[in-house]
Amino acid sequence: MATTPAPTLESVRDDRSFFGHPRGLGLLFAAEMWERFSFYGMRGLLVLYLVNALKWSDGDAARLYGNYMSLVYLTPLVGGYIADRLLGTRNSLVIGGIVIAAGHFVMAIDNMATFYTGMGLVIVGTGFFKPNVSTMVGQLYAAGDPRRDAGFTVFYMGINLGAFLAPFVCSTLGEKVGWHYGFAAAGVGMVLGTVSYVLLRDKYLPGIGLAPGRGAAATAGAGGESPSRPWHGIVGGAAGLGVAALASSGNWVALLMGAVIGGAIGTAVLGTHGEERKRVIALFIVVTFIVLFWAAFEQAGSSMNLFADRHTDRTIGSFLMPTGWFQSVNSLFLLLFATVFAGLWLRLSKAGREPPTAFKMVIGLFLLGLGFVALVIGGRLVDAGGKVSPVFLLAAYLFHTWGELCVSPVGLSYVTKVAPVRFASLLMGVWFLANSAAGLVGGAIAAMTETVKSQAAFFAIPMATSIGASLLLLLLVPLLRRLTASVQA
Repeated sequence: MATTPAPTLESVRDDRSFFGHPRGLGLLFAAEMWERFSFYGMRGLLVLYLVNALKWSDGDAARLYGNYMSLVYLTPLVGGYIADRLLGTRNSLVIGGIVIAAGHFVMAIDNMATFYTGMGLVIVGTGFFKPNVSTMVGQLYAAGDPRRDAGFTVFYMGINLGAFLAPFVCSTLGEKVGWHYGFAAAGVGMVLGTVSYVLLRDKYLPGIGLAPGRGAAATAGAGGESPSRPWHGIVGGAAGLGVAALASSGNWVALLMGAVIGGAIGTAVLGTHGEERKRVIALFIVVTFIVLFWAAFEQAGSSMNLFADRHTDRTIGSFLMPTGWFQSVNSLFLLLFATVFAGLWLRLSKAGREPPTAFKMVIGLFLLGLGFVALVIGGRLVDAGGKVSPVFLLAAYLFHTWGELCVSPVGLSYVTKVAPVRFASLLMGVWFLANSAAGLVGGAIAAMTETVKSQAAFFAIPMATSIGASLLLLLLVPLLRRLTASVQA
């Protein structure tokens, strides 16, 4: 009896059976969908739980939310480095999924000690999971494959499908039944994602994500580069710690972030030379602007969440809609428009008119700023007294979604294009480091609601930073193109 030959890396990359992409993309789509279900399920509950159940002040809740968001995107840098050097992305995904699920289940215990312990486990687990699933998506495509940007946009739909479903399950349970039931539901989602990945990875992802030295995707391009030395990271980490100590008021999260950012810069910049170093420098420049994007965007979980809770009319007949349901709006819009943007990039690429990634990000920042214009207008009505229609939040989320589609999925693709192979997961961690720094900045901005009493004046702050950043990045697009001239980015 004839046997079906085992799939190879080459056959996986040539496959077009998942909407024109490799079937392995479908598996990573599902794994990321459930991980994001767990993440956004908790994200939608956290500030509301702290303010409404524990009676924390808005400022304290916003600061804890900011620290959590900072740390949950800081650990991917370490997890990416460990995957590059020791475990491979394949094993790191499983470890991360198990630890994240454990964290959510621990948070379901009604006790403050377990609440903080559970948050810590989610933070650590995300470090192992988040950078490596994105890196594996990049490994599905050969160098120069024009499907890469579109593939990341399809993958990004998985992220947002999980984010869309999470509030309807976790927020409904948390707000209507009990907060800790919502946290437990987030853990169930992570279990489903991890189990599906383990059962199907050998079939759909052969040779991808193996530990260093054990597979083509793990070792491709590993010859002739400048060696990375431990002292590179140590020197960079010490310098970063010093800068953070001078710039911060002793916030331990800021100090930790400074050390990690410095270590990443030292490892990647000192460990490369020539064209590779130019590309690494370009990536760090882009990441600086992405910090400003996510600092404004992540108001969705803090100040915009409270705006929905307190100042938006949520009644539908006799039913009071859970506040957390607004957290699904961004994801719903993304699911509706992701294929539109993916098709747009492909059509422009075929016509030879696709803009460089940096220019796409200029557009994304500007659209984000336009979203806050809607909230400034709505804020003026709130300042005059009373609640406002959900239309203002819906308009903001629509523009934010369009901005996100110009920044996040193409940004993930950008990292896999410009990063030297041996630093692939480390630099994917650097990309998520933007979210980490944005967590601190965004938390500090959200905490200003205690002193900036006018809703219109408050939302004018992220409006101005987003539009201003877009104009500055526009001026730097030619420089970034020169730095990445050796690759098509």
